[in-house]
Amino acid sequence: MANIASARKRARQDVLRNAHNSSLRSRLRTAIKSVRKAIAAGDKPAATKSLQAAQSVIDRIADKKIVHKNAASRYKSRLAAAIKAMA
Repeated sequence: MANIASARKRARQDVLRNAHNSSLRSRLRTAIKSVRKAIAAGDKPAATKSLQAAQSVIDRIADKKIVHKNAASRYKSRLAAAIKAMA
């Protein structure tokens, strides 16, 4: 445990920040799963609509540096390619 007051405060802040970042990361994963679920069901219109919502979530989380911007771009690209390949 931290002994210096500033280190104790930093530890308290880290707990809150970790919880917040974890919830954002969870929201990202949920958005990606919803698109993959629509793709697996073979519903192209639903998958396209779900991708639009997911792209918004992915971009917001990348802006907050929860995931790297290149990783966010990769997620969006792979989801879009999967939808395009749907026939």
